[in-house]
Amino acid sequence: MADVATAAGVSGQTVSRVVNDSPRVDPATRARVESAMARLGYRPHRAARALRTGRTQTIGLVVSTLATVGNSRMLQAVADAAAGRGYALTVVTLGTEPDVASAFERLSDQGVDGAVVLNEATAAARGTSAPRGLRLVVVDAPPGTPGVGVVQSDHAEGAHAATAHLLGLGHATVHHLAGPVGSFAAAERERGWREALAEAGCESPPMARGDWTAASGHLAATALAADPAVTAVFAANDQTALGAIRAFADAGRPVPGDVSVVGFDDIADAADYRPPLTTVRQDFDRLGELAVAALVAAIEDGATAFHTVPTVLAVRASTAALRAAR
Repeated sequence: MADVATAAGVSGQTVSRVVNDSPRVDPATRARVESAMARLGYRPHRAARALRTGRTQTIGLVVSTLATVGNSRMLQAVADAAAGRGYALTVVTLGTEPDVASAFERLSDQGVDGAVVLNEATAAARGTSAPRGLRLVVVDAPPGTPGVGVVQSDHAEGAHAATAHLLGLGHATVHHLAGPVGSFAAAERERGWREALAEAGCESPPMARGDWTAASGHLAATALAADPAVTAVFAANDQTALGAIRAFADAGRPVPGDVSVVGFDDIADAADYRPPLTTVRQDFDRLGELAVAALVAAIEDGATAFHTVPTVLAVRASTAALRAAR
């Protein structure tokens, strides 16, 4: 830092402010210091900084599994947002730990400054005390969860929009292929589906439950395909919807010619399904940005934030008016 200060013609304190991204440096001075850092190949020493500040500039991520597309997308979003703020990322999956408490202890032992907890892992996290000093932000949890920041998609509103879309096409009711028990996102999507049906004066038909996979969607839809009264299905995620589309095709009931199907997430390949999938779009990048921003605020200022990210219905070719299907 002394060499950088000399090369830039500034004090060591000014170099420190630039390194720590302080706003108390005018742009011209910042540019001169950054240019000197680049010429000299200077990089802040993470271990030395941790000794000085008591922070490691590392955050953790706790996730039940990375096998689902949504969790993988969230991992990428959190990793990108963390890198953008100068934080390293350590990932713990519950498949490698006996419980959430053990995952928290492992992260605490590694000296992380805080952790983001994803989706299905949040239910277990709500009943577990984090080690002292470990700040937490959970993605998808009820508002008012004590002691933690919360970032969530508006799952219920997205599911409501999907169900209302199908009813608006003339379908008498909408069947739901739900996500697993214990998932906050699955419960909220089920709630939105039920509320849209109730508002339209429709009873909720029996619900099938899966595990976010295409295989579980195929299994559940195979049973539905035998019932000619089933003409509209809202699946809890796009992978479930993909399995359902194949099951209906196998039964000689093409989508959308005989059955309309809507998914949730709008994964990268959703528009390339056959047919292109009508689905509810989650903004994974925004969720990751807000989760990391909320965690950094908790680490630096002790702040506790709550954010809800809107969802948007993307209408494609997997849904059609009932009159066109008959």
